[in-house]
Amino acid sequence: MRDMIYETNTPEETYELGRKLGEKAKAGTVYCLEGDLGAGKTVFTQGFAGGLGVKGPVNSPTFTIQQQYEDGRLPMYHFDVYRIGDVEEMEEIGYEDCFYGEGVCLIEWPSRIREILPEEAVWILIEKDLEKGFDYRRITIKKGETHEGAGD
Repeated sequence: MRDMIYETNTPEETYELGRKLGEKAKAGTVYCLEGDLGAGKTVFTQGFAGGLGVKGPVNSPTFTIQQQYEDGRLPMYHFDVYRIGDVEEMEEIGYEDCFYGEGVCLIEWPSRIREILPEEAVWILIEKDLEKGFDYRRITIKKGETHEGAGD
């Protein structure tokens, strides 16, 4: 599959791109979100959740590792694995039920758990370019391949 590349110039546009992807999301899909701190992963995820019909607030689960949202058309499992020290911690959480269940997963910092990610995962790389503006984002979506080196 060819990369799909989008450019957004405001947080609202990044949210909207996430929302459109959330509207099309299918059960059992794992989305891997890569990007530096402040790149817009949480804004994108909030839009994605909106596209699923999630009503409540959506925040990055930095300290809890995983948040679950059940009020959309599909369950959404949002992981932030930045603080994961070992893949075994994911097993303790019961990640397989989330990755291979009836919902969708969004994973921030996926390179930390690369060895357990499904091959068919959708990779989303969010990059800033300050020369194009503070809120500019280049968002690359690729299915089934990792972005080697990104987020490492």
